[in-house]
Amino acid sequence: MHCLHRLRLLALSCLGLLWAAAPSLAQDAGLNIGSKRFTESYILAEVLAQTAAPHLPAPPQLRQGLGNTAIVYEALRAGSIDLYAEYTGTVALEILKNPQPMTREAMNAALAPLGLGVAIPLGFNDGYALAMRAADAERLGVQTLSDLARHPELRLGLSNEFIGRADGWQGLAARYGFAQKPTGLDHGLAYDAIAAKQIDVIDIYTTDAKIDHLGLRVLTDDRAYFPRYDAVVLYRLDVPKRWPAAWAALQKLEGRIDERAMIAMNARAELQGVAFDAIARDFLAQGATGAKAGAAGTEGARGFVAKLFGPDLGRLTRQHLLLVAISVGLAILVAVPLGILVFPHLRLRAVVLGLTGLLQTVPSLALLALLISLIGAIGTLPALIALTLYSLLPIMRNTVTGLAEVPAGLRQAGTALGMTGGQSLRLVQLPLALPTLLAGVRTATTIAIGTATIAAFIGAGGFGERIVTGLALNDRGLLVAGAVPAAVLALLSEAVFEAIEYWFRRGRTA
Repeated sequence: MHCLHRLRLLALSCLGLLWAAAPSLAQDAGLNIGSKRFTESYILAEVLAQTAAPHLPAPPQLRQGLGNTAIVYEALRAGSIDLYAEYTGTVALEILKNPQPMTREAMNAALAPLGLGVAIPLGFNDGYALAMRAADAERLGVQTLSDLARHPELRLGLSNEFIGRADGWQGLAARYGFAQKPTGLDHGLAYDAIAAKQIDVIDIYTTDAKIDHLGLRVLTDDRAYFPRYDAVVLYRLDVPKRWPAAWAALQKLEGRIDERAMIAMNARAELQGVAFDAIARDFLAQGATGAKAGAAGTEGARGFVAKLFGPDLGRLTRQHLLLVAISVGLAILVAVPLGILVFPHLRLRAVVLGLTGLLQTVPSLALLALLISLIGAIGTLPALIALTLYSLLPIMRNTVTGLAEVPAGLRQAGTALGMTGGQSLRLVQLPLALPTLLAGVRTATTIAIGTATIAAFIGAGGFGERIVTGLALNDRGLLVAGAVPAAVLALLSEAVFEAIEYWFRRGRTA
């Protein structure tokens, strides 16, 4: 069997999974509900989904942990999701870029030309604030943000979104004259960092469950910088027409969740490890507001084994396998012919390999954000494009290297036997270059398995879904439960490539 035919079989065997994957890769035609990547947003997405589900022909599709405001809002604009829980301060300042507080009517007037609207105030305000250890605040006499400005020696660790937001650090620093230079870190990790005394001040959401648990003092915003962040539903204007019964059910959530209920629900997730869907189900079953409703239910934290072999394992494995197989298959079909094409031309080869190598230097999240902006979609499509681009370099470079390692005498022998250039390439050069080329595919597969975990940040699923959720909850067990299957998959891929190499060696000696 010729070398090119075997390579084609390898690529097509990867791409053959695309047909089987079609149902999971297609955009769901039903109601799609999104969330940001922090505990409260996960819980509210479940509350919205479970409220709407009985009034829909098919269960709503949850797109959890999509990242920061910019990504979730872009997903809403593009129609990849239909609604999600947002906050009035964020809508006014971050989305509409209005520096002044806005009424809900003014927001709707500004959002209407975009096909969007805000509705269903849920009943609580979850504002930004800064907090520090209460013992240190007492010792230093810090009660307000103005007091904090007089202590430039204190170390600030702020979430990256807060640092970059229009209503975040820059405006706050200007209002209070802060001289500190904050360190950016994930919101879910900030509480561990301040508890370990690695930082002194963090940004918090006022409904965070760990404020009291860790003995933190929320500093008073004495110059009234932060607006109110009342929880609402940001939605596409066609939702009430497409799903009128579900929309009517969602409207009954208005005013049902107060601050105590939200804090209690956050605490069950972050301090007790209860699953988001169970928290939402218990809250809705209570049919009441307050801490009592949020604290309902007896389901406790899941152990590591339960997290590792949870009911989502099969779905996440299928999604991860498909992302890797399809992207590597596409990369083979692109990189091998391109490597063969540029191999005889030294300058062109250097330029193409240089540009392909440049793609490897682009951070994964930055590339995903750029692709979302370019194609106007989240989920599988931008993830596949990014993974394919990252897989090109090792395959193309090893194709060129393998061809360069073919002895000149063997190439000349083919010519002497009357072979055309194409015949020499197919019958002499590629078979000899195959081990090196296959090593490139092997490397690309390993890279894709690791990089595919980032795809969960834009709703593409895979084992990264557990990692993203674990980061939001600061749940090390869930983080490891996402990392271990990815590592096992990498080991299995090594075994598969050992078998493929053995098959190729047998074919060469047959």
